Amino acid sequence: MANDAGLYACARQSTIAPVNFPLFPTGSERGPAPPRERDVYSVSRLNKEVRLLLESGLPLLWLEGELSNFAAPASGHWYFSLKDSTAQVRCAMWRQKNQLVRFRPRDGMAVLVRARVGLYEPRGEYQLLVEHLEEAGEGALKREFEKLKARLAAEGLFAAERKRPLPAVPRRIGVVTSPTGAAIHDILRVLRARFPVAPVMLYPTAVQGAAAVPEIVRAVETASRR
Repeated sequence: MANDAGLYACARQSTIAPVNFPLFPTGSERGPAPPRERDVYSVSRLNKEVRLLLESGLPLLWLEGELSNFAAPASGHWYFSLKDSTAQVRCAMWRQKNQLVRFRPRDGMAVLVRARVGLYEPRGEYQLLVEHLEEAGEGALKREFEKLKARLAAEGLFAAERKRPLPAVPRRIGVVTSPTGAAIHDILRVLRARFPVAPVMLYPTAVQGAAAVPEIVRAVETASRR
């Protein structure tokens, strides 16, 4: 009994730190969270979504460049590249669109296109889907010339009844240009070689700047009266 009483007294005198056992364990106590499920793309899905992003993110645009690698297979569609000094892009123009083009494209030609940006899903290559194709550079200048010619013709300036007959041998040649420019020297050089006896009358005028147009008009009117 004495031994039991001593053990009981020792037990009462010992200090035991309390231990809390939470009802719901914290995250560190639960262990690492399970990995999220991976959203794995297929190649086809990736290319499709990229195509949709390109088509919706970029508007119908104008692009100028040099035409190269032009191909026109039996399908009637046109395939070519547009390039500049540092980059190039593949282009496709479907038959129903290229039938409206009034010239035959060729490599090296400077062109202007209106196109949409797309992606050819089977190969994962982005390309331009061309809706309109026209010549740039010299072609653009030619179009402007034809427009001006049509406008002047509509005003009757090319009408046959307004034309004057040219003499077999000119008595005097009038030149409307700048007296210090290269043009008058070229004209005089050619006349000395081909028709040195013809007298030349120069009507000096500006050929550049805002004052050129009214001066040229006045010079032509003066020459016409003589």
